[in-house]
Amino acid sequence: MDQTENFLKNKTIRPTAMRLLIYRFLKNQEKAVSLTDIEAAFEKSERTTLYRTLKTFEEKSIVHKIEDGTGVAKYALCEAGCNCEINSDLHLHFHRTNCNETQCLTEQKIPNINLPPGFKAMEANLMVKGTCNRCNGK
Repeated sequence: MDQTENFLKNKTIRPTAMRLLIYRFLKNQEKAVSLTDIEAAFEKSERTTLYRTLKTFEEKSIVHKIEDGTGVAKYALCEAGCNCEINSDLHLHFHRTNCNETQCLTEQKIPNINLPPGFKAMEANLMVKGTCNRCNGK
């Protein structure tokens, strides 16, 4: 049994062939990817299977979903030890407007936000938009 299989089992996920492939695909990405991107990488797979795998990974804090303002959700692997908790695990995302790519800025944590009494945060997403060094010609 390899490291990826053990990782999924530790997250109480049955390591099916498709789940292993999708996890490894996500691990090799430098940017967040959409369901369509994953679908293109696995042409012979059913969209429903891919979507269900992403939802399972999201529920088990393996990936986080990013709403970058394009109307298409993107997915990226969580950092080791991440539980997608609002008070400790959230980070900035950068959407490259020319490339139309989104990446995690995991070193830039979202600070704890003190909400008024009785308020409860369900999710948070801080998106920075701009151009990258490639588009800037540097």
